[in-house]
Amino acid sequence: MDFEKLKEFRNTHNPFCERLGIRVDEIGPGYARIVKHVTEEDLNPAGLAHGGLYFTMADTASGAACASHGYYGVTVNANYNYYRSGKPGDTLTAEATEGKAGRTLCVYDVRVTNQDGTLLGTGTFTYYMLDRKIDL
Repeated sequence: MDFEKLKEFRNTHNPFCERLGIRVDEIGPGYARIVKHVTEEDLNPAGLAHGGLYFTMADTASGAACASHGYYGVTVNANYNYYRSGKPGDTLTAEATEGKAGRTLCVYDVRVTNQDGTLLGTGTFTYYMLDRKIDL
């Protein structure tokens, strides 16, 4: 698998993440790192980064790590724990690592941090592997 090509593919074929400014920074075997700069448009009514942003970043990171196997996968279960909030100007990073790579199910643990390395939340995401190869 050419991980640079996969990274580029993930960054150019995901309109939802493109609209939000979420970018794949790195993909490797069973691993992915996603980056996002928090803007005013990402805030909730309290003036903090919206919880949906963290969840989307965690899902995107684990989905990219799942794609490292060369096949599409779809989320079948997700659990996310919110610990702290980000604010405008922060740079958030979501890192997904593989806990289990199976023929039909793959599980990923995700950590979301800010630019200081402060842990903002964690999640566990389970993917069903489709019988559909990613053509780069």
